[in-house]
Amino acid sequence: MSDPAAGPGHNAPAVTVSELSASLKRVVEGEFSRVRVRGEVSGFKRAGSGHLYMALKDDSAVLDAVCWRGTAGRLAVDPEDGLEVIATGKLTTYAGRSKYQIVIEALEAAGEGALLKMLEERRRKLAAEGLFDESRKKPLPFLPSVIGVVTSPTGAVIRDILHRLEDRFPRHVLLWPVRVQGDAAAAEVAGAIEGFNAIRGDAQIPRPDLLIVARGGGSIEDLWPFNEENVVRVAAASEIPLVSAVGHETDTTLIDHAADRRAPTPTAAAEIAVPVRSELVAQILDDGRRLVSAMGRLREEYRLRLESAGRGLPDPQSLLAAKTQQLDDRAERLDLGLRGLVREKRSAADRLAAGIRPAALVQLINRRRDRAADLGARLQPLMGRHLAELNQRMEQRGKLLESFSYNRVLDRGFALVQDRRGQPVTDTAGAQRAGRVIMRFRDGRVSARVEAPDSDAAGMAKGSRSRPKLPPDKDQGTLL
Repeated sequence: MSDPAAGPGHNAPAVTVSELSASLKRVVEGEFSRVRVRGEVSGFKRAGSGHLYMALKDDSAVLDAVCWRGTAGRLAVDPEDGLEVIATGKLTTYAGRSKYQIVIEALEAAGEGALLKMLEERRRKLAAEGLFDESRKKPLPFLPSVIGVVTSPTGAVIRDILHRLEDRFPRHVLLWPVRVQGDAAAAEVAGAIEGFNAIRGDAQIPRPDLLIVARGGGSIEDLWPFNEENVVRVAAASEIPLVSAVGHETDTTLIDHAADRRAPTPTAAAEIAVPVRSELVAQILDDGRRLVSAMGRLREEYRLRLESAGRGLPDPQSLLAAKTQQLDDRAERLDLGLRGLVREKRSAADRLAAGIRPAALVQLINRRRDRAADLGARLQPLMGRHLAELNQRMEQRGKLLESFSYNRVLDRGFALVQDRRGQPVTDTAGAQRAGRVIMRFRDGRVSARVEAPDSDAAGMAKGSRSRPKLPPDKDQGTLL
């Protein structure tokens, strides 16, 4: 390079613009091969080629920046206007416009405040699309058969979940291993959720009934993959109910809003996923006991109601006897009435015959005979209907009496116990006083001897040698 102070007529050769630009490029790239620059993103745009163009600025300076397409997909933070970032890369020059710029190789948010600002803006955006609406959330299955877990296979999270499930209600668990921190974590988590949803029922691998996305605690930067837009959208679109268990109780990520249920810790997610088996068994046993008790009370209530209704009915035997006596009385009175009527008519006919001529008498007798025949023909159906009605009533009373008969009870497998006099025995004291009883079954009767039960368990332990041998009883029947 020539001395800038040399005047006209010096011998310094002239350089071209391109040569000067190349010299400047070598100096800048050699001197600033790797730098980290903090500034606010301004004028951000994404070209059709996939390259990113923006400017980084502070209060007094502006630095142009470019990020090539191959690097743009690996950025930890999506640049947007107003976001304060720290860009890592190298300085270079752009001869076409006589300016220098930074080629971004990595991009991160400049501090927690910037991340929180970006997180809040993203939350408002996704909430406006309805991804966090309660109406989209699906109910969790009461007892899932298969649980899919999306987390790191080497951390303590999966061990805590498996241990808690083993304590409460062991279930079949499918683990989809992913990285839960770093640039590739968001894509792997989203792919795992989509992969579980892609499993069909006829596949060799069972389709989960519930998904758990879990990670331990950490800083906002560590948990950032679960705030990425692609993860939130996949979680909201999951057909399988999803439980988010990212971080500790105080940590909140965007996937918590999109999930069907949020758990404060991974262990709590396992508790939400399944009930306690021992409590379910105890509840079922208690419900069974209550059901048996309720059925017993209902059966006793109906028995009392039946007995009360039976006491309100008249004695069928006495009712039938009264009606039978009434029927006999009516039949006897009818017979006597018919005989008296015949005698009365015969006397009247005799009186009339004494005062008339034979021809007239014959005519009168014929008329009277015809009238008597007519009366008999008219009376006969009436008597038949009356007798049929009385017979039907008697049959109904007989059926009612039969329905209350103890024989129906014997048909159901019960037995009637009587003493030797034929009186019913209804308690153990009466049976012991009788000594010998007659047991009447549906198909016959047998005789049985009544013995007192053993006084205590010690007597039973002595065996058959301590029991007195009773003499055979020829009147004793068999119960089998």
